[in-house]
This record gives sequence, C-alpha cells and structure tokens, in this order.
Amino acid sequence: GRLQRNKARRALQIFDWLQTLDSLPLAERLERLLAQQGRELSVLVQVNIGREPQKAGVLPEELPGFLSQLAAFPHLKVRGLMAIPPAPVRPEDSRPYFRAMRKLFQGLRAEGITGIELEVLSMGMSADWEVAVEEGANMIRLGTILFGPRA
Repeated sequence: GRLQRNKARRALQIFDWLQTLDSLPLAERLERLLAQQGRELSVLVQVNIGREPQKAGVLPEELPGFLSQLAAFPHLKVRGLMAIPPAPVRPEDSRPYFRAMRKLFQGLRAEGITGIELEVLSMGMSADWEVAVEEGANMIRLGTILFGPRA
C-alpha cells in the first residue's frame, strides 16, 4: 500500500525497494533521509492506470513530468513502474489496463528520461498474473496464490 511520509524513516530501516512511490512530497522526504544515511533506494512509481479515486498512483498523463522531477533526486533510483488495475471479475478484465501500462512503459523507455532507468514493469497479482505476463510484466506480486486468502 501507500507509504505515509511519517513512516518513511522506519520503512528505510527495513526495505531496499519501494514499489509505491506516487508523490513528490514522499520523494522529497525519502531523498532527505537517504542523503542523511548515505544510501540509495530502488523505487517503482505507482501508476493509477484505472483512474480509481480510492487508489494511489500517478495518473498516466502526469507520469513524464513526475519522472523528470524524480531524476533530480540522486538517492532515489527509479527502476520502473507498478500498477494495480481495478479488481477483475475474470483475469481477462485486466488485459486492457496491462496493455495500456505496457504501451506507457515502452513509450517512456523510448523517450529516455535522463537519470531514470525503466527496467521493471510490475503488474499482476494472484488473480490475473498470467495475463500480466502476456502483456509484458517482468515482476508480479503474488500473495493469495502462495499464502491463501486473507483472514
């Protein structure tokens, strides 16, 4: 889920990667803390590909500008993009969102933003991971399929 700015210090004690970067204030906070610690953090930018108001993430049209801003933070290493589409009834329901993410990812890679390495496209969870891989995901997030449903 979304990392709150007030929990950033604790998160940096635990994690080497953050998959949910979606705001400039959080990026600024992380950059300050990382600079103090003299270390770097690999991050994925969360994209709100389904434009769901209840979900975190940068809107697709705001992504190029956001990535350009992140390039100014030397301790944040942007490695790719992450998205969680609207919950599917059937796995195929996620395909248009995954396809849109792949096109966005490929377009940004081709554009080439200095200081940004887009290597990872993280999308797909237990219910739709196969469709995500078919549409270009090279990182998937499996929980239910491995650990069972939440209690």
